[in-house]
Amino acid sequence: MDEKFDYRAFYEEVGKENGWNFDKLQVETEGNGWEFYQEVLKKVGESDCLLDIGCGSGEQLIKLAASLFLVVGIDLSRSMIEKADQASQKNVKFFHMTSDQLQFPNGFFDIVTSRHAPFSAKEVASVLKKGGVFMTQQVRETDKINLKKAFGRGQALESQDGQLKDNYVKDLKEAGFTTVQTCEYDATEYYQRPEDLLFLLKYTPIIPKFGAYSDDLDRFEDFIATYQTEKGIATNSKRFLIVAKK
Repeated sequence: MDEKFDYRAFYEEVGKENGWNFDKLQVETEGNGWEFYQEVLKKVGESDCLLDIGCGSGEQLIKLAASLFLVVGIDLSRSMIEKADQASQKNVKFFHMTSDQLQFPNGFFDIVTSRHAPFSAKEVASVLKKGGVFMTQQVRETDKINLKKAFGRGQALESQDGQLKDNYVKDLKEAGFTTVQTCEYDATEYYQRPEDLLFLLKYTPIIPKFGAYSDDLDRFEDFIATYQTEKGIATNSKRFLIVAKK
């Protein structure tokens, strides 16, 4: 299922429609171990240059700008970058670029980040300074597991849980990173309204081609009836964090 889904086309379409702006989503989370960009702030200095892979429409990078000398964001979606450019600041630059071919000088960045976006360990190593830090947060295979089971399909549903993390750790070590540390959490998310969950399914690839199957809305209603709690509609948010030093 995952191999046949055109993620590149999906992300391009999301960029055109909403630019990955989830600010109005009403969801509460219990048990999350960290907030990614707050962890990034702990690692940066005012003279540092940061590259963010998969920046989307750039909202998070704009928030980081005051703490760094230069912030650069790249995304494979041209429409995302067009939205990001509208909010660009003096020390924040955005480029349409793929993560497997980074077009920057060797050793240019002090820190490279990637949140829920694929990356090439070799490419990251090439643009990172000696002693620089790479940080990535990724989604584990059993994230939103009750949703995927309810629909009978889902992103990485048939993959072994933990395989993505193991692959990334292996790739980073082979690329020359001297220290690679990991941690993870499995939190509970409560979506306050059905429309919040519907928005999530429409604008993320959790359930590929959501709405294209004749019984999708019936399954959606059954899921709400089954997992509705006093706190909201419950599902899980499973993430892992990698911090690697070159």
